[in-house]
Amino acid sequence: MQTETIYMYLPDEAVDVWRPVQAEKLGPDLYRVLGPVPAEEVWQFSPGSIVRLQMKRLEDGDHPVAAYSSAR
Repeated sequence: MQTETIYMYLPDEAVDVWRPVQAEKLGPDLYRVLGPVPAEEVWQFSPGSIVRLQMKRLEDGDHPVAAYSSAR
């Protein structure tokens, strides 16, 4: 299994928050989200979800890959 770090949006935060999470690479832009989700967080997609990726610019200027839509 090939895993990579992707960035997950946390929708319940007062400001935009993107958490680095592990995901299994399934194809060119398809990943299965791995868990677990910390008890105090809500992720945009739950562990086991298959997501598509795109580039996302964050405050630190990096361009990390971020989950943006469910593939199912």
